[in-house]
Amino acid sequence: MRKLLLILLVIMASAHARAQMLAVSTELTNDLLQTPSLGFELVTGERSSLGIHAYANHNPWGKQMRMVGVQPEYRYYFSGRPMHSFFVGAGALWTDYDIHWKGKVYEGQAMGLGMTFGYVFTLTRRINIDCHAGFGMIGYKHKEYFENDFYDEDYLINGVPRTNADGYTLLPTRIGVSISYIIK
Repeated sequence: MRKLLLILLVIMASAHARAQMLAVSTELTNDLLQTPSLGFELVTGERSSLGIHAYANHNPWGKQMRMVGVQPEYRYYFSGRPMHSFFVGAGALWTDYDIHWKGKVYEGQAMGLGMTFGYVFTLTRRINIDCHAGFGMIGYKHKEYFENDFYDEDYLINGVPRTNADGYTLLPTRIGVSISYIIK
C-alpha cells in the first residue's frame, strides 16, 4: 500500500512540475459490480500517457469476497492527441484476494502483464468516456480449499500456512467503461 501512495505522489508532483494534463477517473463497470475504483492518467507526450488504476471490494452483492488491486498502464494514442480517440496500452496487474465461491475458498495473490485496446470519446472539454478491453498473462499463487476445512490449522509449514495452488493463465485484465474528469 505504501508503494501505491508513493506512485500517486510522484504522479501528482510531476503533473504540478510540468503542468501536464492530468485526469481522474472511475471504472463505471467496476462500480456497478460494487468494486469501487479510482484512476489517474498523466499525459507524458504528444501521443502517450501513464496511468494507475486502483480498485477494492468487500462482500459485494452479499457474497463473501475481498479484493484489492492496482493496475499501472502506459497508453499510446493513434490520433496524436492524448486522452482522445483510439489507443493501445501495455500494463501490469497486482491483486490480493480472498474469495468464497461455490463452497471453496481462494485466498492469495495474482500478478500479470497485458495489453489494452480502446477508444476515448470526448463529451466536453473536461469529461471523457473511455471504452476499453484488455487481456494478459496472469500468474497466481493462492490457498485453495473447501470452506469447512481447517486449512490454516492443518497445513502449516514452520507455523506459516502454505499455498497449494499456483500457475499462469490468459485472462481479461480490464474490460469496461470509464468516465474521466480532466483536472488540467
